[in-house]
Amino acid sequence: MSGYNLERLNFLIVDDNKHMRALVKTILHALGSKNVTEAADGADAFKELRVFPADIIICDWNMSPLDGMDFVRLVRTGKDSPNPFVPLIMLTGHTELSRVMEARDAGVHEFLAKPISAKGLYSRIRSIIEHPRPFVRTSTYFGPDRRRRQIEWKGKERRRAVTQDKMGQINQIAKEHQGEALSQAEVEALLNG
Repeated sequence: MSGYNLERLNFLIVDDNKHMRALVKTILHALGSKNVTEAADGADAFKELRVFPADIIICDWNMSPLDGMDFVRLVRTGKDSPNPFVPLIMLTGHTELSRVMEARDAGVHEFLAKPISAKGLYSRIRSIIEHPRPFVRTSTYFGPDRRRRQIEWKGKERRRAVTQDKMGQINQIAKEHQGEALSQAEVEALLNG
């Protein structure tokens, strides 16, 4: 894979499974990264984030005592968060529509389904680099703009029309899958609109 030189990027891997951490670390090293730090759960990762200037965090969902979603929320909205703007890639084997939406709504930049590949991980990193999104703060959300595509709308009620169209797509996917896992391609189609 030719492309970006990842040598100077700092990665923080958060996963309670040491074998998965080793796999992700090996892939990152193969992609050229030199600076990779690991944490076994969200609490340890938050402590590590205070001393390690992570450029990108790759975080598993299921961990204890502090799981991936709680960690994301803590990074994004915690009063003592060292870097609420750091890009986050959620890594999980659970790709149900509700989980993808929950991760997006917590402030995750990218979503990567297990099992992972070097190509899949690199594409998420590349997406973060090539398509930086501004951060949005509302009363109920802080994180990267959830709209991934820039749509030029020339009519009235832009948000309403886009939302209705998007909800139609989401409802169609939900009907087709009714609680079953989504493929990585379906997750990307959903997130990219």
